[in-house]
Formats: sequence, structure tokens, C-alpha cells
Amino acid sequence: MDLDLRKVRYFTAVAEQLHFGRAAESLHIAQPVLSRQIRALEKDLDARLFERDSHGVTLTSAGRQLLDDARHLLATADATRRRVLRAARGPRRLVVGFRAGVVVTGALRAFGAAHPDVEVKARRIEWDDQEQLVLDGTVDLAYVRRPIREQGLTLVPLFSESRVAMLPGDHRLAGKRELVLADLEGEQWLRYSDPGPDDLPIRTIEEKFECVAAGTGITLVPQSVAEQYSRPDIAYVPVLDAEPDQVFLAWEAGRGAPLISHFARIAQEQG
Repeated sequence: MDLDLRKVRYFTAVAEQLHFGRAAESLHIAQPVLSRQIRALEKDLDARLFERDSHGVTLTSAGRQLLDDARHLLATADATRRRVLRAARGPRRLVVGFRAGVVVTGALRAFGAAHPDVEVKARRIEWDDQEQLVLDGTVDLAYVRRPIREQGLTLVPLFSESRVAMLPGDHRLAGKRELVLADLEGEQWLRYSDPGPDDLPIRTIEEKFECVAAGTGITLVPQSVAEQYSRPDIAYVPVLDAEPDQVFLAWEAGRGAPLISHFARIAQEQG
């Protein structure tokens, strides 16, 4: 039996909140209706997905597996819907995501010359949404940097580049020609994920500038960022033993669209 995506959405809401009442409210349906849909899904799958007792709701092992798969399944369905609507409303389009520092102009021009009937767009993406924007169809493919959550993606390595320390302009090491990681021991490093309750995660290069210039901390960035972004109150110094930054081209696994394949070939040729 084919999976009913509506039931999977209902299941995901309950699984993420572990509360039928709150899940029903978020879905704008009555709780008895939600309970019936979950029981129907369990019958379809011939597996119990939740344990319900006086202490609340917990996922079974089958439920945990379905939740892992459901997020990718629903993202793929949403991406398909978005691409179909986009095609119905106008000319064919290819949207390419890119991280700060990555230059995509040459690849976009080469692809556009080969496909004059296709509208080519570029969209800046950040470290915390690079995978999701590919999986939900916001971009068709993207230049991404490690770390990467690889589930559901096809990844093609393109190039690597050295990394440099981003320091306040008046930092004690700002005038050095080069550094090693040991020179940076004891420094305060910027935090990007798992912020405290009163913190916001640092997402963009502009936010990094402000934090570093203010003396909040230092960070490492790819060499291309240093080449493209400059400020008088920011200094960049090469760090010789820092792990290189790797850039990949990513698109949804299993999606074999000819336009994506052609763009991937161009991106690999240009490196």
C-alpha cells in the first residue's frame, strides 16, 4: 500500500510534539480525527508507532524510524510541488544556491549560454539552511561547505581552499604574515550552533564581521571570503595548519533532471 502523505504529516506533528492535543491544534483538526488518522497509518504499516500511557506519548522503534524517513519524504514532496508550481507559472528556471565567498558567475553564464530558454537565478544560502533549501526545492542545487548533513543529497566535490583567521583590526596577531593554530590558543572563538537561551546563532558573514570587530571572538573563514570581503576594522591572517575548507555541489538524491546534470558538469569543469 502506498503511503498517504497526509497521514505522514499528521504522524510527524505528533512525533515532534509527543502530544496529540498540541499536534491537533497545530494541524487545525480535531484530536479524535488525528487519533483516527494515526491508527489508520499504523494499520497501513502494520506497525505500532506510538506508546501511549498515563505518562504521555513516546515513539516506538518503528516510530523513530518513520520519523527519520518522514522528514525527507515530506521535504521531497514539498520540493516537487514547488517545482511544478514554478514551471506552471512561467519559463523554466534553475535556482542555484551559493555560500559566501563562492563565485558562481562563470558557471551561471556558461549554463545560460547553453540554455537560453532557461531562467537562471543565484541565491545566497547560509550554513544552517544549506541542506534544507535544496531538499525543500527552494534551490535546485547549491554550492555548499562542510559540515554537511548528507542525508537525501547527492554531493560532488568541487574544490578546497585554505582558511584564514578573522581578527579584530587591533588584535595582537593582526599584523602577522601567517599563523598556526597554536598561536590562537586561549582565544575566544565565535559560537555558531547550540546558542545559550539568550543568544542568537551567528548565520551570515555580516554578523561575523560585527562580532569580530566588537571583540566578541575570532573565527576561521575560507580564503575566498577574505578576498571578497574587507573592512578596515577586520584583519585576515593565513593559518597554515588549519583544515582546508571544502566546497561541494549538492542536489536532491535521485533527482536526475538533465538541467541539473548539465550544470554539475559545468561546475566541475570550472572547479
